[in-house]
Order: sequence, then C-alpha cells, then structure tokens
Amino acid sequence: MLYDLKGEKDMTPIVGMLYSAVKENSQRLQFITNGMSQEEVEYKGPNDKFNSTAQLIKHIMFVDLNWVYRIKGEPLPASLNEQFGPMIDANGRLPMSKGKTLEELLNEYENVLKMLNDTCIQLTDDDLDSVVTFGHGNEKKATIRWGLWHIADHNRYHQAHINQLRKWYKEKI
Repeated sequence: MLYDLKGEKDMTPIVGMLYSAVKENSQRLQFITNGMSQEEVEYKGPNDKFNSTAQLIKHIMFVDLNWVYRIKGEPLPASLNEQFGPMIDANGRLPMSKGKTLEELLNEYENVLKMLNDTCIQLTDDDLDSVVTFGHGNEKKATIRWGLWHIADHNRYHQAHINQLRKWYKEKI
C-alpha cells in the first residue's frame, strides 16, 4: 500500500492535502478502535482515572465541529452545541459519555467529517491565510491552514490515549 498526502478531488492543492491528512487520521481512528466492546469503549483506565475512548471520540468530534464552523465564519448552532457539547464539564474535564456504541460515535464523527469536506470544497488556497479565533474565550488566533493541520494533529494525539486504554484493558481482562 502506498501512503501519500495527495489533494482531494474538488479541492485546491493545499486545502486538499491538509484535508487528506484529516481523512487519513479519521481512517486510522476507525482502524485502532475496530472490535472494541461497549465495555472497552467506556473503560476509563486503571482506577477510572482517565478519559474513556467514548469521551475521547466525542471530544475529537466536538473540536472538529467547532473548527468547521470557525472555518465557515459562522457561530456553532445551539442545536449542535447541545447535541455534541459541551467541550468541558463543570470540573474542567471531558464530559462523561455513556451508552453510545462505537458505531454510533464513529457514524456521528463521519457526519462531522462530511461537513468539513463540504466546507473544504468551498475553500481556496488563498483562504488558508484567513485568521480565525479559537479557545474557550476566543482569545487565540490562527490561520485556517493551521486549523486544518490542528484537526489532523489533535485526532492523532488522542489516538495515542486510545491505544494506551486498549493496552490497559487487555491487561485487565
């Protein structure tokens, strides 16, 4: 198999390459979570001290969804904030996530990626220089180019946590 970051159909070259990195990492997320039971999806590590795979996927999804709307230059609709949020709970931690199957979580994430794809099709490489704000108080600034890279990087970062949870879970059983 040949790995490459080629542009996506219907996207300008740089936008397509950045989206390709996001797409590849979402495919890798599906691969590394393949075969997880519901118990494993909700497993929070030794002594229940860590975020579960369900929490991490939901977090990745919500971060990506927020970036989709930043890139579009629109506020996140309240209905989507209600459905996928909040970013953190009252204790400053990722919100609990129970009861959703891995398939449901990954299907919801695929819908977010479809929104990102539709948004990226509308972008030009020149649009990547546009600056957006982000952070809990919109105190940080970044280019759209950085935002697309961050989506891919953030996903991969949390995949390491999921791999560690899988290791602990296998040791537990």
